[in-house]
Amino acid sequence: MRLEGLRVLITGAASGFGEAMARRFAAEGANVVLLDICKPALDEVERSIGGTRGGTATGFECDVTDSERVHEVIATCLDEQGGIDVVVNNAGWSYRNQPLLDVDEASLRKVYEINVFAIYHMTRAIVPHWRQSGGGTMINISSTAGIRPRPGLVWYNSTKGAVNSLTQSLAAELASDNIRVCAIAPVLGRTGLTEAFLGGPETPEALARFVSTIPLGRMSTGDDVASAAAFLASPEARFLTGIIVPVDGGRCI
Repeated sequence: MRLEGLRVLITGAASGFGEAMARRFAAEGANVVLLDICKPALDEVERSIGGTRGGTATGFECDVTDSERVHEVIATCLDEQGGIDVVVNNAGWSYRNQPLLDVDEASLRKVYEINVFAIYHMTRAIVPHWRQSGGGTMINISSTAGIRPRPGLVWYNSTKGAVNSLTQSLAAELASDNIRVCAIAPVLGRTGLTEAFLGGPETPEALARFVSTIPLGRMSTGDDVASAAAFLASPEARFLTGIIVPVDGGRCI
């Protein structure tokens, strides 16, 4: 229960890494605010967490690319919970792995809107509160693609490079306000984007080819990412800011 009473907001919390982090934070005593664009899945995660021992869960349907809606949700959370201590910018998207010239402009704009502009909207919504309340913690979910880019996801890779640079830039500018900003860079795991990253069906052969590039011999899991996020949000990490933690089994070596 090292996170008991902590108020944590997670975007993209209805599935994948976001759901795993939401469950871990709640299990360790945090009061979790779940944001997702998919309301049926969001409602199910909220219900299931609410029925377990630990912290609480409250869900809000939210498109993280909609600045007005993000500000509205933050205002509601501040009013109802009295504050937000941690924000996890987890919502993300990718087009299918393919040659760079085959990616159309609409796909490029969408991947930047969700992976980069959503952090901009959230930062503008939460930082004034943190400056007034004396500090806070932001955790951005990046990717190994932003550290060691590979062919086939050129424009996606660039968004995660932007997330890494944003993380360190925000950390440098906001440190004097007692605001910590860190990032987690997972290697491929089983999420709703797995087939997009692979560029085709999630076959045993395709997975085996990818896993062969990971020194520890497996993909990441939600628990791996949740463990890193819980640590970065905890008092144990109070002197850490501007770091990017690869949760990658050694892929970026």
